[in-house]
Amino acid sequence: MLLQKEREDVVTYCRKLIHAGLTKGTGGNISILNEEKKLFAISPSGIDYFEMEAEDVVVLDLEGNVVDGKRKPSSECDLHRIFYNNRDDIKAVVHAHSTYSTVLATLREGLPASSYLIAFAGKDVRCGKYASFGTPELAEYTFEAMKDRKAALMANHGLISGGGDILNAFNIAEEIEYCAEVYVKARMIGKPVLLDETEMEHMIEKFQTYGQKKSIKQ
Repeated sequence: MLLQKEREDVVTYCRKLIHAGLTKGTGGNISILNEEKKLFAISPSGIDYFEMEAEDVVVLDLEGNVVDGKRKPSSECDLHRIFYNNRDDIKAVVHAHSTYSTVLATLREGLPASSYLIAFAGKDVRCGKYASFGTPELAEYTFEAMKDRKAALMANHGLISGGGDILNAFNIAEEIEYCAEVYVKARMIGKPVLLDETEMEHMIEKFQTYGQKKSIKQ
């Protein structure tokens, strides 16, 4: 099967969207790039994540043509493709309809530096301009909102994140949704105290060496 590992990972992480409370039903979509083959695997449109199999995941080229798969690909193909064509640092994209990120997106507000954890995505998380789902305009507005960032909010829609692999892209989505939840709840009882730009730059630098280094086999 073409891009078997990527297709299996798309299924795994689509199910994790539900388990992590990042979406409902068949909402959201996930893709993974195979940089060597210049192809990406993306979740199909409107299939229950717990019924989806690797064969249902669709493989596209970077022009948006279906290369392998019998299903209709996600309506947000352009949203994923624009990052693979224009960002060397993004190899996987997670789009979720998570509650608190969508609350802010419905207000058409971004997520400010209310937590150091936002540094996983950048100094803050911007909210892009609104466009109908599945349109080239939505892809362009979201791409612009995510410049120099690893996440963005999509006006009246949801959350998007990207990373060097699917594990990191998904982790960023989880962290940003958590920060959005805390920020929204903090606003209910007071005025959140924000971290300054210097501290966020410091956090971004610290996160560059966060976690375990891969061992080098001799």
